[in-house]
Amino acid sequence: MTDHAQSAPRPDGTALALIEAGVALFGRQGFAATSTREIAAKAGANVASIAYYFGSKNGLREACAREFIHRVGGVMADPPQLPDLSPQQAAEVLRRTIRKMVGFVLGSDAARDLVAFALREITEETEAADIIYRDLIMPTHARICALWGLASGQPAESEAVRLRVFSFIGQVLYFRLAGPVVTRRMGWQGYGPEAVDQVADMIVGNFNAMLRETEGN
Repeated sequence: MTDHAQSAPRPDGTALALIEAGVALFGRQGFAATSTREIAAKAGANVASIAYYFGSKNGLREACAREFIHRVGGVMADPPQLPDLSPQQAAEVLRRTIRKMVGFVLGSDAARDLVAFALREITEETEAADIIYRDLIMPTHARICALWGLASGQPAESEAVRLRVFSFIGQVLYFRLAGPVVTRRMGWQGYGPEAVDQVADMIVGNFNAMLRETEGN
């Protein structure tokens, strides 16, 4: 995340309730189809509180984007300094990162609304999407590419590496977006801890296979 995203004050109380309501409703219905009255009602707040805390409905939308960045960025943060890692250590950091992603995206009830909100904004190419890309997607993807480069010996910013990183991030998102289909087909009652572990094991296994493929070239 950028310094701006990290230094922004954390919302609480009514402001946080409005953000959570906005994330849920914008993600499910879209920005244009969601009224400020609906948001306020869901948050248990007065409709005027949106203007008080965020200036406008669009200001709330941007606050929702920053909340997404804060929550997902907190999951993705990893302290090791890249130059100090061996290829084996970099690969292990990537495995931990994948497991953390799966645990949050599938194992957290809050993630359903957050992912739906972010994907809708990204699809519609909004200003909120620009914030998410600048402060989360770009730096996080670049860091994962750098880890992959250390683990595989490939140039971190090559097209092949960038696509590989998107491929296993995409796997995680698929299991969230297609959750009802996956759990129905698997006979699971939602994504319980065992199901989350199975999905994480599978994606890590795919990662290991991709890494072995690069080592063989």
